[in-house]
Amino acid sequence: MNGVVELLKQRVSLRRYEQKPVSQEHLDTILECAIRAPTAGNMMLYSIIMVEDKGKKESLSRSCDNQPFIARAPLVLVFAADYQKWYDYYHAGNVAEYCRREGLPFVYPTEANLLLAACDALVAAQNAVVAGESLGIGSCYIGDIMERYEDHRKLLNLPDYVFPVAMLCMGYYPGKNTKKYRSRFRKEYVVFKDSYRRLNEGEIEDMFGSLEGNFRAADSSDRAQNYAQRHYAKKTGAPFSQEMTRSVGEALKIWNGQE
Repeated sequence: MNGVVELLKQRVSLRRYEQKPVSQEHLDTILECAIRAPTAGNMMLYSIIMVEDKGKKESLSRSCDNQPFIARAPLVLVFAADYQKWYDYYHAGNVAEYCRREGLPFVYPTEANLLLAACDALVAAQNAVVAGESLGIGSCYIGDIMERYEDHRKLLNLPDYVFPVAMLCMGYYPGKNTKKYRSRFRKEYVVFKDSYRRLNEGEIEDMFGSLEGNFRAADSSDRAQNYAQRHYAKKTGAPFSQEMTRSVGEALKIWNGQE
């Protein structure tokens, strides 16, 4: 099998690392690969913050859902959607005056710009993940970096038009490490031809039933409902999810011009 395909199929989240720093050579390779990621209009609407300060890593381990392994990770990279650099570039280039002269609207960064920048940042992050895997360096995505916007903004010195969309904890695989693979939804429930197809109740049950650890298609409807309810309480309806909603809402106030 193709080496890249095999690497992608074998990748798992890694939260326990060999306690040694990522070599400069490997770090340079990871960052170079991240920067070579596809990007909208070659604008590179993201920035990568490499968190080395021990105190900041400790703070992030607490603010990101109290996960101690974050502080122990040899390499912590925050990928931020970044339109600030382009806004500053337009300001330095006197674009607002140009727009007045030409009768064009001068538009401040918007929610659409944020979504596009978030795509750029996440594609770059995944390039870093794949590059790391090829070097024996595992990783774990931390979505909690989107929570507690005010705290993370202060901790990382983020200006108005920069929003952290993902954090990667990275490090070498430990000597004795057994990968635990988690099943995924079957392809027919993820890949559709030409248009989206909404699944019926039976397909939903079968889709979740195919996952290890979830209810099986043969299970009773009561058991299936109990799983759905527990999952909602643990994830979608959980306090951390509510905080993420609040936090993103605060950031959007800036991007849509409310502040």
